Amino acid sequence: MLPAPFRLTTARLFALSLSLIAGAAQAQDDAPFSAADIEAASYDGRDLPSGRSAITTKVQVLLDRSGTSPGVIDGFRGGMSQSAIMAFERRSGLPMDGVMDPHVWNLLQSYADLPATQDYTITDEDAQGLVDAIPTDYAEKAAMSSMGYTSIAEKLAERFHMDEKFIAFLNPGVPLQPGSTIKVVAPGSRATGQVTRILIDKATRRVAGYSASGQMIVDYPATIGSDDTPSPAGNHTVLTAALNPNYTYNPQRNFKQGDNDRPLVVPPGPNGPVGTVWIGLSKPTYGIHGTPTPSQLFRNQSKGCVRLTNWDAEELARLVKSGVTTVEFLPTGVTIAHATGVTPMEAPTVSEPLTAAGNVAQPAVTEAAQEAAPVEPAPTQTTPVDAAPTPADAAAGLQFPDPAAATAPSAEALHEDTSESDAPSGDPLSDALSGVLPEGFVVPPATEQTQP
Repeated sequence: MLPAPFRLTTARLFALSLSLIAGAAQAQDDAPFSAADIEAASYDGRDLPSGRSAITTKVQVLLDRSGTSPGVIDGFRGGMSQSAIMAFERRSGLPMDGVMDPHVWNLLQSYADLPATQDYTITDEDAQGLVDAIPTDYAEKAAMSSMGYTSIAEKLAERFHMDEKFIAFLNPGVPLQPGSTIKVVAPGSRATGQVTRILIDKATRRVAGYSASGQMIVDYPATIGSDDTPSPAGNHTVLTAALNPNYTYNPQRNFKQGDNDRPLVVPPGPNGPVGTVWIGLSKPTYGIHGTPTPSQLFRNQSKGCVRLTNWDAEELARLVKSGVTTVEFLPTGVTIAHATGVTPMEAPTVSEPLTAAGNVAQPAVTEAAQEAAPVEPAPTQTTPVDAAPTPADAAAGLQFPDPAAATAPSAEALHEDTSESDAPSGDPLSDALSGVLPEGFVVPPATEQTQP
């Protein structure tokens, strides 16, 4: 018999076995792959594999190009990617189950005319403006000159819509310093047009922007309030939109953080409490804004505001118009599909919130900086996106189409600028999807992709 220290009880042996199995599964889920593997990845007709994979990365890139944001591109099949597939299905009139299938894949090929990855050489400018760290205490934040990026990886990750750890994953052993050439993904360029109607869906945690004709222009994953401090109800209007705002902390108006009992002004920067964007609403102290932690959108909770990734918030800020764009917080039980008249064969039901990994959400992040209901930034320290409307603009009102007319997507390009010479010369998926999609469905044309 083995000495006591070396004996394994049945329970310990079972626990050790589970640990080894879990470790093996984790290693398999996060097996290395390269940019070349992403380019070569082919779809096998089934749902996306668990863990991180080249095919999931490619799908995330194509969703991003379509204007249906997957949030952070990280190669993992998770809650944000699932919600993006559901939004893409809603837009396309397909059954909304969030599961990758041949119909979704075929439609995404309209955005696959360019490679999913690209080379990027890090410049000296990429290494400028960095800060050592971002403190949690608001007084310490206010004493800084900028809420800047803390590393080259973080700066480039936001530029290319990626998780910063995924940059290291795709470039093992490559120093992230000026002069190094690295592999990054090639996401979509910014959408164009004007968003006159924003729908905020608490159940599916999506924020969708529509034109006056009812055409979906953008659709994003979001953090939308919390159980304790839910987002406001009803309809509101965009009043201001500012890039790179400062943040006014006022314990008398909002909350108390640490021992700070007097107003403080936190300087601008991507790691500030509202990220790089503040879109103020007609509901005082509420807005749509960025976040310093984009990969945590489906884990975090907020004090009632709506958080997007910085790059999605920046895109939306350039599409809205002060005094014209309405923001509708949909009531419980009403989804974007209902509000736009879409009647898919299967409608999703959300009983419990999902994390980015597709699991039940963990408790809210408690850091005050992540949960603050922001006070509107001081206009003297922001870069305005849209000037105040003239009386004629404000009086023009919004003319939305009959919801039933929005069930079939428009053939107009939904995401980017494109010229006639670059547009496709036909419907690239008609034969493959004949008889599959709803009558009247038109495949969105492929669009030109540009460097971010």
